[in-house]
Amino acid sequence: MTETQPVEMWFDPLCPWAWITSRWLMEVEAVRDIEVTWSQMSLSVLNDGRDLPEDYRDLMDRGWGPVRVIAAARTAHGDEVTKPLYDAIGTRLHLEQEEDMRAATAAALAEVGLPAELIEAADTDAHDDFLRESHQRAIDLVGDDVGTPVISVDGVAFFGPVVTPGPKGEAAGRLFDGCVLVAGTEGFFELKRTRSRGPIFD
Repeated sequence: MTETQPVEMWFDPLCPWAWITSRWLMEVEAVRDIEVTWSQMSLSVLNDGRDLPEDYRDLMDRGWGPVRVIAAARTAHGDEVTKPLYDAIGTRLHLEQEEDMRAATAAALAEVGLPAELIEAADTDAHDDFLRESHQRAIDLVGDDVGTPVISVDGVAFFGPVVTPGPKGEAAGRLFDGCVLVAGTEGFFELKRTRSRGPIFD
């Protein structure tokens, strides 16, 4: 018998690439013996204090809302609400193309059956210490020149994969095997090529 591999993925619900990676990792769960823990990182935390173009700064400012609400929900209701709330927010932002993050987050709370007043966490820094600590755990594993997603498998961590569309079935499993293989190779740091297409949600 093989042991179940612990896998941890850090996500920001704002990121379309992390969304695709999370859907791929769900495919991997069906074909490989893994158990995924879903954790938060934040592009708003990552870019806090950086000099950014005005439109991206606006996005980062608005991006605090969803991650703060997820952090508040987790604190009040336990780890088990993290993934369903991420799924509900991500569906609205990426599949339904909802541009109003607050509206998407409020609707997601209702869908998951969480108290509507949790939306108030979007406007405060009450859970920022937790959020920053969770974010920093990911950065400590892979370095500070990456974003989201970050995945750790049995202590082997990497940024990505950035892939679109996400592979399904055994193809998803083979990609997982390859990512773990290269990331676990001593001295291996990078594979990269220019993205030639945008996110494909299917």
